[in-house]
Amino acid sequence: MLKLSHENTVFIFFVFSILVAQTKEKQLDIHYYEQTCPHAERIIRDVVHKATLSDSKVPPRILRMFFHDCFVRGCDASILLDSTDDNLAEKDGPPNISLRAYYVIDKAKAKLEKACPQIVSCADITAIAARDVVNLAGGPYWNVLKGRKDGKISRANETLDLPTPSFDATKLIKLFSKKGLGIKDLVTLSGAHTLGFSHCSSFKARIHRFDDNFDMDPSMDIMFANTLKQKCANKHNRDNNSGYYLDSTSSVFDNEYYKRLVARKGVLATDQALYNDYRTKFLVESYARYEALFFIEFAASMVKLGNLGVNDHHHGEVREKCRFVN
Repeated sequence: MLKLSHENTVFIFFVFSILVAQTKEKQLDIHYYEQTCPHAERIIRDVVHKATLSDSKVPPRILRMFFHDCFVRGCDASILLDSTDDNLAEKDGPPNISLRAYYVIDKAKAKLEKACPQIVSCADITAIAARDVVNLAGGPYWNVLKGRKDGKISRANETLDLPTPSFDATKLIKLFSKKGLGIKDLVTLSGAHTLGFSHCSSFKARIHRFDDNFDMDPSMDIMFANTLKQKCANKHNRDNNSGYYLDSTSSVFDNEYYKRLVARKGVLATDQALYNDYRTKFLVESYARYEALFFIEFAASMVKLGNLGVNDHHHGEVREKCRFVN
């Protein structure tokens, strides 16, 4: 497992302490469950660890779940709600169909309900689980601010606000800006793809009839483009398992993702766009060179992401089961 030096760890917590001060008005607190459910984080980590050992796809799915939840209605666990007869929920929106790791959150919630009933919100469980999958894969550890409440509304059509694999840097920057996230957050949080896998459907436009002049995206390394083309030989491939890992160390949280972007071996157009655009290129190069810097900034951006649209006591609840409102 990768380890940070003592100096880098101290700096992460220094950055984190500044972010804590900025979020006090939103009622989040590191010690929120210290008196009411002191073993909450240990219970969640245990469930996440066991799930990760039995299914290597759990870490990227949990990370995407947290990101997709926070980008729609804020970090309120609305992504966990099931659809009903008269409402199609977020989890059934096109970007979330492939997540399939909701059972991990359900299992953690069930254990927490036995230990301390109706205390720990599903939104906090998701935030803690996202931190744990990163750290268990060799990435940084950060203290998760807690005290989020669970939302009561979940609409599939609102998942259209999420970035698509075809976005260029300008669209990504504008989208993140609307959420109060800057260019550094965009490049940093994209590093979560170090644990990612992409199906052919998400990048086939880059390797088949790219435009009138090129069959394949000319910004890609030609040998790598051919590798992808062979992997997804049929443009209309229906095999749900066909695809490619977003970096070569897909089970380890590291900076390999950025190194691949510098080598023009980004799988998704949205990823390679970060290296091709002058506004983001220097950050990609910095993270490719300095893994410790990436770790520090990733921890800080995850704290910032986790503070989006936080529900207070007047607008949210603590669900008994994460799939249903109380």
